[in-house]
Parts: sequence; C-alpha cells; structure tokens
Amino acid sequence: MITASSALSSTSLWYFTRATAIVGFVLMSISFALGLASTQRVRESKYWPRFATQQLHRNLAVLSLGFVLLHIVSTLADTYVHVGWWSFVVPFTSGYKPLWVALGTLAFDAVVLVIVTSLVRDRLPYRVWRSTHWAAYALWPLTFGHFLMTGTDASHGRWGLYLDLGALGVLAVATLARWLTRDRATAMTALPRAVAFR
Repeated sequence: MITASSALSSTSLWYFTRATAIVGFVLMSISFALGLASTQRVRESKYWPRFATQQLHRNLAVLSLGFVLLHIVSTLADTYVHVGWWSFVVPFTSGYKPLWVALGTLAFDAVVLVIVTSLVRDRLPYRVWRSTHWAAYALWPLTFGHFLMTGTDASHGRWGLYLDLGALGVLAVATLARWLTRDRATAMTALPRAVAFR
C-alpha cells in the first residue's frame, strides 16, 4: 500500500533526479563549449570575455560531474524504474530504456576518464593526455542523446526541447569559432607543452 508520505517522497526524488540531470547537462554543455572555443586566437580576441578561462572550463567540468553523480544516486534510490547500479558503469545492462541509458553510461565513463586524466595531466605525457581528451568530443553527443530520449523534460516538454536546441546552438557557435581559428590552434599544439598551456 502506497502511503501519502511515500508518494510525496517518491515525487520529491523524481524532481531531484530531473533537476540534477538538467543542471549537469547545462554545466557540461557550457564547459564543452568553452573547451571547444578556447583556442589561443579566440582567447586573445577583444570579443572573448575575460572570465572565460581554461580554469573556468575545468571547474565547470568537475562541477557537472558532481551533479551527474547526484543524478545517478537519486536514480538508484528511485523505485519507480529499475536501472541498477551496474548500469551506470557498464552500458546496455539497464532494464529501463537500455539504449538511451547506455548513452548516459558511456557519457559518464567518458567524463570520468577526461576529468581524471586532466587532474593528473602534469604526470602524463602530453600525447597521452591529448589523445585521451579526444573522448570529450564523444561525451556531449552521448549526453545530448541520453537527455533527449531518456529525460521526460526534453522529450515531452517544450522547454526541455528548447534547452536541448539552445545547447546545440551554443556548441555550433563554439565549433565555428574553433574551426575559424584552427590554423593558430594547430600551431599551438606543436609548441612545447610548457609554452602552449601557459
């Protein structure tokens, strides 16, 4: 028998799960956009805001991971759907929307890999860090697909869909900025590491 208090608790948990997913998605999108656009030429442009630094990019990535972890814990605690803790590490093992949950699992694995290797970047050869960091390019599309197809806000509500499309638009602008400045960015990667990331 479902009591009023347990129903209220379940509803609160559902809202918390949604909220942490939305905030995590927004923070990850902003972090990814900053990472895409922050080539040397863009950072030196008079149009680039001073607060948009590599440090902000990294801090937002770590903060987004915190919200993703809260999203995972609250999803595990929610009894409305059974996902199972193993599904958050191993893709395609969820009983609920296995394909779309798997996209979230792959995104989570990728973000952990990117953040951990970035935190120990000084101890890694630059080529190892750089090649690992390429996983970030798969991270956002996986997150986008997971958010769009698993989340009720994105798939059933207009504002959620607008949030998805807005994030996509921001990333398109960031990609364009990177593409337009790729000549300088390519030259920077050839410099010694101590110079390129000063």
